[in-house]
Amino acid sequence: MPFRAYFFEPTTGLQTDLSLTDIETALSNGKGLLWVDFCDTDQKDGEVLSTTFGFHSLAVEDCVETEIHPPKIDNYDSHIFALFHGINHIAESEIVETAELALFIGANYVVSNHNFPLYSVEEVRYEVETDSRLMQNGSAFLAHTLVDALVDNIRPTVERMSDIAAIVEEDALSEPRQHTLEAILRLKRSVRRIHRTIVPERDLLNRISRGEYAIIEQGARLYFRDVYDHLVRIEDLNLNVRDSADNALSVYLTAIANRQNETMKVLAIAGAIFLPLTLLAGIYGMNFDNMPELHWHWGYFAVLLVMGTVVLSALGAFWRSGWFRLGKRKARVRHSFTVERALLRGHREDAE
Repeated sequence: MPFRAYFFEPTTGLQTDLSLTDIETALSNGKGLLWVDFCDTDQKDGEVLSTTFGFHSLAVEDCVETEIHPPKIDNYDSHIFALFHGINHIAESEIVETAELALFIGANYVVSNHNFPLYSVEEVRYEVETDSRLMQNGSAFLAHTLVDALVDNIRPTVERMSDIAAIVEEDALSEPRQHTLEAILRLKRSVRRIHRTIVPERDLLNRISRGEYAIIEQGARLYFRDVYDHLVRIEDLNLNVRDSADNALSVYLTAIANRQNETMKVLAIAGAIFLPLTLLAGIYGMNFDNMPELHWHWGYFAVLLVMGTVVLSALGAFWRSGWFRLGKRKARVRHSFTVERALLRGHREDAE
């Protein structure tokens, strides 16, 4: 069974790699602090959660199922059961995936469950193995450490999304392509997925910090309030990414519309020039007998002169209207893009 167990008691110190018998003994002892971490939970692990710990079948079912559940908290007589969400860093996807961390918090134990390896749990496990002080302050403080590490590991992902949003916005402004639109849509889906996770998780932490659950003592509630503040800041950053993605999509659609307008202008110029030429060629291509111009010695050259005059007049009219200044406008757009790119590069260098 893929679980790791730690037990701390002031008289014996930290014990690691506990068996099921040792876990049962630690639970019946009622002293110290027991932490059991389950990863990739299966039905056998579910039986352990039900028989050894006596957890409710509905909570055990949430742990065994691979389906992602929304963050929630249930209050039982002897413990509380809470579902938190973090980032699934091992998922091979271009869209951000989330992973669950289920916590059973009792008076002298914490049982954590997750179906995917979580960096946050590995960090806490390393801290416990190197320094057992995390196990000396009770179950609520250990649960806070796990949740705090889980929430803090969301921020780097959102910051990377912010960098991607800036790059995508540049691409949308300079050379909008199909892959740029796909990147924008993937970014927006990632933002929505994180937002759907953060909002209920924020409310959950707010309820814990307000003292709705007696198992969380007063001293630990302040620390959960700090995690709540971290999550609020991450939510603000995620909303900024959403605004950047919306702006990038707007820039992309505007660039595509401008490109279509430029194409339509070229086609309009070509049509306006060749339409009168086609009319003249059609008139003198009918070959009726009663057409005096067909027998003129200089008739052909006269028609060519008229056609040339029409072309030059049309070109002059378009030049005066400013339609031939497209190249200058494109140059100004490229210059503006170069300035923005230089500013962004300077901002990144300052951040580094």
